[in-house]
Amino acid sequence: MALQALQSSGVAFRKILSHFPEELSLAFAYGSGVYRQAGPSSDQKNAMLDFVFTVDDPVAWHSKNLKKNWNHYSFLKVLGPRIITAVQNNYGAGVYYNPLITCDGRLIKYGVISTSVLIEDLLNWNNLYIAGRLQKPVKIVAMNEDVALRSALDQNLKSAVTAAFLMLPESFSEEDLFTEIAGLSYSGDFRMVVGEDKAKVLNIVKPNMAHFRELYGSILQESPQVVYKAQQGSLEIDKSPEGQFTQLMTLPKTLQQQINHIMDPPGKNRDVEETLLQVAHDPDCGDVVRLGLAAIVRPSSMRQSTKGVLTAGLKKSVVYSSLKLHKMWKGWLRKTS
Repeated sequence: MALQALQSSGVAFRKILSHFPEELSLAFAYGSGVYRQAGPSSDQKNAMLDFVFTVDDPVAWHSKNLKKNWNHYSFLKVLGPRIITAVQNNYGAGVYYNPLITCDGRLIKYGVISTSVLIEDLLNWNNLYIAGRLQKPVKIVAMNEDVALRSALDQNLKSAVTAAFLMLPESFSEEDLFTEIAGLSYSGDFRMVVGEDKAKVLNIVKPNMAHFRELYGSILQESPQVVYKAQQGSLEIDKSPEGQFTQLMTLPKTLQQQINHIMDPPGKNRDVEETLLQVAHDPDCGDVVRLGLAAIVRPSSMRQSTKGVLTAGLKKSVVYSSLKLHKMWKGWLRKTS
């Protein structure tokens, strides 16, 4: 099973986890502090560690965390756990981040998301935010026996493969596939224009090909949609309208709806299946899928970044944005030198 490739026995991560309330359905670490990246994020030792904590009851979890880690929160802490949870669930991408926290001698950032909100995102790609993080290699530090969550995590990986297939030619390499997958959650993300290194996707994929193979190898071997020659690192897929229609029909619901919205002329009100059949015959099918992804990611990433000013506070937001811009500047200098 693909999820087994995500498991981690990292003592350092579990030590950091011990500083937080234990009621977690899932905790994972991600980013350049966990997996080596090329480019300006290559200094893994000093990179900030990014975590996401998934909780069944956010009000109860924030209540306990406020008692343990009061200073982690912005001014919203004085309003209490119910308001913090309302901001978490109702604005941005359903995740509440506390950035620039020193824990066990490391600089960390952690996000808190409701288990039900995460499952929805994994299955339907409502925001493709935390679901997008989980399409790339991460270190799972803790996970309970929630069958629905485990199934949704697996489905998210399968959906990522299908979406990537639709944007690739008939024959391609593993690196091509993993680059498409890693880029799904950056489609239309305004931070790729301001704040992120433009070569970020390639910088993630190139040093971590083995981790991507671990994550997606079994899905590719078992998929009836692809001929996967693992030894040569090459793949072939069916690009016929019939093959593409089958793939389009298995895409997450929100992406299907966005594609329908893009392709359905005003006043026509066609159902989604009719639109997807038209797109399957369109030589620009991959571009339409890419536009659908951007229609999900762009507003989601903008709302989440705006929300960061509330959850992090103005001072931390300025510092965090400065770090991002510095990284982007280093990437630009590296490219031009």
